[in-house]
Amino acid sequence: MVTHIVFFKLKDCTPAGTEEARNVLLAMEGRIPQLRHLEVGIDVVRSPRSYDLALVTKFDSLEDLAAYQAHPVHQNVVRYIQSAAESSVAVDYSA
Repeated sequence: MVTHIVFFKLKDCTPAGTEEARNVLLAMEGRIPQLRHLEVGIDVVRSPRSYDLALVTKFDSLEDLAAYQAHPVHQNVVRYIQSAAESSVAVDYSA
């Protein structure tokens, strides 16, 4: 199992902006066959070092992660996030 985690700092971190970004990410659910788990969380601490959103996804293999990244549904989300996010960081690990 491969876990892919991405944190996003949003340009518009208002409740409405954060909820919109969350909904865009959640809209991938059920639309990408390789995506085994999808979770999106909004930060509740709001400290200076916090990111606004966390995306947690799981895949059966690195090949499935690569297929997800190339999938048209994910590519549409990437385009949205590139316009909505100030920055992002990711971690991918196998467990």
